[in-house]
Amino acid sequence: MFLQSRRPLSLILATALLGLCPLVSALGQSGAAVPDGTNLPAQKIGENDLLMVRVYDSPDLTRSVRVSTDGTIRLPMLKTTLPVVGLLPIEVEKVVADALKREQLLVDPFVTVSITEYHSRPISVNGSVKSPVIFQAIGKVNLLDALAKCGGLAADAGGEIIITRPNGDAGAQSVTRVPVKALYDGSDPQLNLTLLGGEEIRVPTIGSVVVSGNVRDPGVYPVQESGTTTVMTAIAQAKGLADYQPKIIYILRPDDQGTRHEIPVDLDSILKRKKQDVVLQAKDLLFIPMNSRAKATQQAIQVLTGAGAQASTALIYTRSR
Repeated sequence: MFLQSRRPLSLILATALLGLCPLVSALGQSGAAVPDGTNLPAQKIGENDLLMVRVYDSPDLTRSVRVSTDGTIRLPMLKTTLPVVGLLPIEVEKVVADALKREQLLVDPFVTVSITEYHSRPISVNGSVKSPVIFQAIGKVNLLDALAKCGGLAADAGGEIIITRPNGDAGAQSVTRVPVKALYDGSDPQLNLTLLGGEEIRVPTIGSVVVSGNVRDPGVYPVQESGTTTVMTAIAQAKGLADYQPKIIYILRPDDQGTRHEIPVDLDSILKRKKQDVVLQAKDLLFIPMNSRAKATQQAIQVLTGAGAQASTALIYTRSR
């Protein structure tokens, strides 16, 4: 009897699929079984973030909503907006469910909330890096991660990284300076700061000083790590003093308006270890005076020496004849 009532297998499968269509459609409308394609790590929600709110068996309430600048979201049929900034997605689920019950739209709503886009946690990296970038702090992000996203430091990067952080309602932004060498060496793990979003990371270009005057190789030289470029190291970079050692040399240092101020330096006392070496700053001009009298005397000696040699040669030639 079972064999007589059996229908073709293709007809049975077609009937089963047709029977499932309404269920699939209903689930797709309610959003309970159709993923939105993105479900980012759960972090506290901020302004302009995009949320996916799903209310089971309620397609009119299931939708993507963007957090407004006042920190709220609005769902259809709800009379009031819902504050969500600073909450985790699981906390927003309760806020939405309570609002639906309070306004008697649903008796026992089942709500899920996920993040599809973060826009409230930007981190910017600029300055002397290979590819300046702005990205969102999603998941665990630290300073080295941020530098990796911009391709690393450029060749003219200075010796420190400046991180500016927002303080929220606490007032002015805080500024942290991280030495590049110590960060990459890993000598102090605390330098690899955890980033939460809102930070601006700036890598200044390496500074330089100008060394001119009585040195063997005048020119522009890079300022090394903070506090390590001094008068003596700058002179060494310029291959040392030339033919004269002055007692006093000068640093010409610009102020904020660009006006240079003259700072005398007792080079003689530094060389005799009676005074400490002087630290140079970026944009300093180190001038080593020349002794014009000594220089003129030296030139005269060279001329006379040359003339004397020629005279001796002439005299020897005459006598030989």
